[in-house]
Amino acid sequence: MTATVADTPAAPASSAPIPAKQWGPAIALGVIALLSLIFFGFGTPAGSTTRFVVARKTDFIQLPSLTVPSELAAILLSLVGLALAGWVAYRANQRRKVGIWLPIVYGMAIMGALLTWAGAGRDATSIQLTGLLTSSLFLAVPLVFGALAGTLCERSGIINIAIEGQLLAGAFLAALVGSMVGNAYVGLIAAPIAGALVGLLLAIFATKYWVNQIVVGVVLNMLVVGLTGFFFSTLMSDDPSLNQPIGLEKLPIPLLSKIPVLGPVLFNQNLLVYILYVAVAVLQIMLFKSRWGLRVRAVGEHPKAADTVGIQVNRTRIRNTVLGGAVAGLGGAFFTVASGLAFGKEMTAGKGYIALAAMILGRWSPRGALAAALLFGFADALRVQLGAIGSPIPSQFLAMTPYLATIFAVAGLVGHARPPASEGIPYKK
Repeated sequence: MTATVADTPAAPASSAPIPAKQWGPAIALGVIALLSLIFFGFGTPAGSTTRFVVARKTDFIQLPSLTVPSELAAILLSLVGLALAGWVAYRANQRRKVGIWLPIVYGMAIMGALLTWAGAGRDATSIQLTGLLTSSLFLAVPLVFGALAGTLCERSGIINIAIEGQLLAGAFLAALVGSMVGNAYVGLIAAPIAGALVGLLLAIFATKYWVNQIVVGVVLNMLVVGLTGFFFSTLMSDDPSLNQPIGLEKLPIPLLSKIPVLGPVLFNQNLLVYILYVAVAVLQIMLFKSRWGLRVRAVGEHPKAADTVGIQVNRTRIRNTVLGGAVAGLGGAFFTVASGLAFGKEMTAGKGYIALAAMILGRWSPRGALAAALLFGFADALRVQLGAIGSPIPSQFLAMTPYLATIFAVAGLVGHARPPASEGIPYKK
């Protein structure tokens, strides 16, 4: 007896796999908010006040300072953090993501509680919000450029551990050339050349000789540390005129720099910061909205498929690695000509590795890297601000914050972040 079509069982409808519930971020945010409530909320002296200064004396519009009851403000802000953590847990139970607004609001609430607690009862001092935000942006500059360099390289499949060396090489050549010519802007132009040379070495060893990319990156970092240290101890020490503390002057944008709070923070900076704005916007568009970016991401995700449609895989990787090195080298100019400082041994102080964490936190996108780098820059600026007002928190503990965040990012405790599929895998025809 033959089966008819009606008797044949229907094939099960295909369905997408159900994503797992991600409870880690909700738990982490909840624990941090709870600690904030205990230490900053209930640990604030009763009856004390905290004064926040928003405007500067040079601002066109003078905004009044804000004085708040310290204990009540810290408790309310901590409770806001707990409520947001509960919202994250609720969305996780529904297997749905939260918007970008949530970590921003959460961070503002917890940092507000911390600043309120730190400034409680200190009538002789105040929390300078505009100065804090300005310093946060400025200190994030090398991290943003380093994270952009890592994004360019890893989107094409090359792991760039050598960001630290590229930053240091850029800082050295910027100081050397700028001092020789007597012009900080010439040093700014020279900085990307040094980073590009380090990137070229990484690209050659990774694509031609198939050397482990992490090992090559570490070796290049040590090579740059040794070379710059040698030239600093010989060339620059013998002739101090080759290492002058020359700097870029601030270029306030008319009208925009007069806007309260945002004006001094965003529009009263030097040329390197304005270049940062352009670099983030251009790379975000080019990587995700252009044919070039599609080719780069194809090489990083599936190089064999990219090769079959005529994309030169290794050539693309070399170009991106050199370009990424140039971007990191430009960020290295921050340490010397952009800050008005002379070059010093190992003056980058591990910022290249923090930039790698910013890249991971930003999920390999320029926009995300900017946000993550600003977080680390804020941690550095916060250390300075709390030290200025005499906070009971040891400055050494605050200095650890970016490095702790680096560990959390690399360990994946900030949530699932998938790197490009062919990252670190040499392409062999």
